[in-house]
Amino acid sequence: MSSEIELLSNSYLFGSNAPYVEDLYESYLDNPGSVPDEWRDYFDQLQHQPATDGREATRDQAHSPIVESFAQRAKSNAFVARAQEPDLTVAGKQVYVQSIIAAYRSLGSRFAELDPLKRQDRPVIPELDPSFYGLTEADLDQVYSATNTYFTKADTMTMRDMLKALRDTYCRSVGAEFMHISDPAAKRWIQERLESTLGVPSFSSERKRHILQQVTEAEGLERFLHTKYVGQKRFSLEGGESFIACMDEVVGHGGENGVQELVVGMAHRGRLNMLVNIMGKMPGDLFAEFEGKHAEGLTDGDVKYHNGFSSDLSTRGGPLHLSLAFNPSHLEIVNPVVEGSVRARQDRRGDEVGAQVLPVLVHGDAAFAGQGVVMETLNLAQTRGYGTGGTLHIVINNQIGFTTSDPRDTRSTLYCTDVVKMIQAPVFHVNGDDPEAVVYVTQLALDYRLQFHHDVVVDIVCFRKLGHNEQDTPSLTQPLMYKSIGKHPGTRKVYADKLVAQGVLTEEEVDQMVKDYRQLMEDGQRTIEPVLTDYKNKYSTDWSPFLGAKWTDQADTGVPVAELTRIGEKLTTVPEDFTPHSLVNKLLNDRRKMARGEQNVDWGMGEHLAFATLVASGYAIRITGQDSGRGTFTHRHAVLHDQKRERWNDGTYIPLQNVTETQAPFTVIDSVLSEEAVLAFEYGYATAEPNTLTIWEAQFGDFVNGAQVVIDQFITSGEAKWGRQCGLTLMLPHGYEGQGPEHSSARIERFLQLCADNNIQVVQPTNGAQIFHVLRRQMIRPFRKPLIILTPKSLLRNKEATSSLADLANNQFLPVIGEQDDSIDPASVSRVLVCSGKVYYDIVHARKEAGRTDVAVLRVEQLYPFAHKAFQAELQKYVNAKEIVWVQDEPQNQGPWFYIQHHLYENMADGQRLGYAGRAASASPAVGYLAKHQEQQRNLLEQALAPKFKSFMLTK
Repeated sequence: MSSEIELLSNSYLFGSNAPYVEDLYESYLDNPGSVPDEWRDYFDQLQHQPATDGREATRDQAHSPIVESFAQRAKSNAFVARAQEPDLTVAGKQVYVQSIIAAYRSLGSRFAELDPLKRQDRPVIPELDPSFYGLTEADLDQVYSATNTYFTKADTMTMRDMLKALRDTYCRSVGAEFMHISDPAAKRWIQERLESTLGVPSFSSERKRHILQQVTEAEGLERFLHTKYVGQKRFSLEGGESFIACMDEVVGHGGENGVQELVVGMAHRGRLNMLVNIMGKMPGDLFAEFEGKHAEGLTDGDVKYHNGFSSDLSTRGGPLHLSLAFNPSHLEIVNPVVEGSVRARQDRRGDEVGAQVLPVLVHGDAAFAGQGVVMETLNLAQTRGYGTGGTLHIVINNQIGFTTSDPRDTRSTLYCTDVVKMIQAPVFHVNGDDPEAVVYVTQLALDYRLQFHHDVVVDIVCFRKLGHNEQDTPSLTQPLMYKSIGKHPGTRKVYADKLVAQGVLTEEEVDQMVKDYRQLMEDGQRTIEPVLTDYKNKYSTDWSPFLGAKWTDQADTGVPVAELTRIGEKLTTVPEDFTPHSLVNKLLNDRRKMARGEQNVDWGMGEHLAFATLVASGYAIRITGQDSGRGTFTHRHAVLHDQKRERWNDGTYIPLQNVTETQAPFTVIDSVLSEEAVLAFEYGYATAEPNTLTIWEAQFGDFVNGAQVVIDQFITSGEAKWGRQCGLTLMLPHGYEGQGPEHSSARIERFLQLCADNNIQVVQPTNGAQIFHVLRRQMIRPFRKPLIILTPKSLLRNKEATSSLADLANNQFLPVIGEQDDSIDPASVSRVLVCSGKVYYDIVHARKEAGRTDVAVLRVEQLYPFAHKAFQAELQKYVNAKEIVWVQDEPQNQGPWFYIQHHLYENMADGQRLGYAGRAASASPAVGYLAKHQEQQRNLLEQALAPKFKSFMLTK
């Protein structure tokens, strides 16, 4: 009895300490974040205790059950305070112990032994020292509660033992950052995994041999290439060889846990090593690339450390398909491309949580901190339209970035990985000289991702033995760092010596590993087995129907009127209990009339009918953009909102998802406010899924500027460099209506400058039938090319830009549209005006006002590839025309003029003269003053229709 009294009087949970604990509880009730994590977790558990009447306790339950629970908890604790301080002091010391535990969990990574070069002294962190809390040497041997830790199965530990456990767990080769995570379950999961092993793996001798083999192969390849191909760029992995052990574990442990596909994006460093030692590329094939051999059939090709690769590997869990994405020198831009490819693969499998397809992104430290697309991609992670169930991020952190070794010049954060804290992803920093620790945290990271479906980071802190490339001399700018590197024996040697000391291998066995791998390199033989050369994955995409197809503008895109009417009824019918907005209801009524042939089809209905007929035929559709559901100009209304229910409460209806019972999926997403990452994501999706019409829509066309690197490096050149076909469609609103620079131009000229080898399509449709046919043509033709559609703004509601149902049923997309006014006699035409887009309607109106019957107007609807036969056929109708004038809204140095003039010239007859009518050259895409815009518009129309044209450029 006396011992129980002593227990209760000294416990921090009861006795005279009850007021202290109750104060904590009051603070918790007011703000759970105001108390230490351990107390908050404990109080969270109390909230779920049954109340006296059997119901779950509410948050403001009476304190008597709480006090009673403190008493019961105190009785169950098997410790008796040894110190003789007053009761409150004992309780305070326990609180200090909890604070020290929290400090190690939060700050331990800063004190961890992470740098293989040991260039800097470990920092002083007062919060990790018991003296910071007023604790003395005598307190270290006192017993304290350990119930909120996982170091021991007992309820108590001495502070000395606890400090050792904390240092071993959080301050050795692994530095974990996870206390910024708001999910208590996720934090507890990480704490249990780390603390139960003291942050140290327990691998068998066989496993350790395997890890050494991986590191030996990583070093062996680099040294072989360094001697055989002296000075050639390869972006060596030397100093970061543990990355290969990490990736080997990703493949093995991932496959064992149900992952069936891995899609990897990485920049240059270590890429060749990854290809040979993880993916099973034949070394002989790699050597041939060093010697100048290249793939046939590519118009341009790319350097060897940009090329992608794929293979099928055997793992402990079965076959696993591994893809390495093609990547240009823009480093992190591959991130959203990989995510898009993964999402397409997951959608194809019905893998809603991402258990079967895993994205892995390998970063450099400087690029991870420095490039904005990293943040944009992270921001996609938990969104409905772009989430992939969590990404495994691996940082090859050589501590030097590109050319600088001073962190003050590479970032403004403590760690290069700090950006991931915006999505509360845990980060496991690990010393690259400890391959076992690297494999250990790789397991931990993979398990976390599979458990919580969230991003996670492994930061391998290593070094770069050579320069940024093999022609660099890094000691010019980092002399001290490279003195340290010169003295470093290498990760393989460090680990091999450790295993020899442990008796796992002998020196002779270690040396033999090196010799055996060198011989494989000499023979050009594959280094890993088994690679499954004949494995057929039922979820793989068959691109063969699209390869080798020749370009054609022709496609049977018409749909019978009866079918259009039937589908139109589906598109304009909503559930009985659904209440659309009055304006939307009017739009539905108008579209119903269009489907019945009572009104002409406008742009929005042309789009809808194209989408509906495609999904009814088995083609899935994915359209994304910052306002794609409604449409920036409120023309689409693909997503209808019930006016009696909140949109976040499932109060939406999507007619295009209800066309037929057996239709393909229709997905429309209002994207995050990003152009670069979202467009790259959609490119990745389209490259992995040829049977889906994948569309990205800019809010305004000029906003595509924010994604220019995606256009330059992937969309327009991916097929020429890598042979990657892609049917991605871009919708870019374009039109000069006086709305200023950013709301006028989609920068047509930039796309046209990139046109060659039939790489992309650039079209500017001008009516409802044209958008209907061009969207259907994109899927029906037997090849996949990116499609750039310059979509209108004012024409969305222009009745002259509408079409009959017969135009949708009987025609096809017309790359050139001839003169539409039957009153114009071709024999009397002396001038032919050629244009593209909205300006056509302005010209026709101005011609009518001017009473000109000797001027014909031709519309170029497809700017690239230029339809020479169709254009020539229209131009040849006007045998007496001596003047060919290109008319455009855009300034002379922008728009299609400089691209199209040689196409016009090529099709002109001898003696015809070519002229330009439009705005003068300008540094800005458009003026910002409405009055000035209107004046310029009048001037260009007057210039185009002037009785005597003055500005001829060329005569044929």
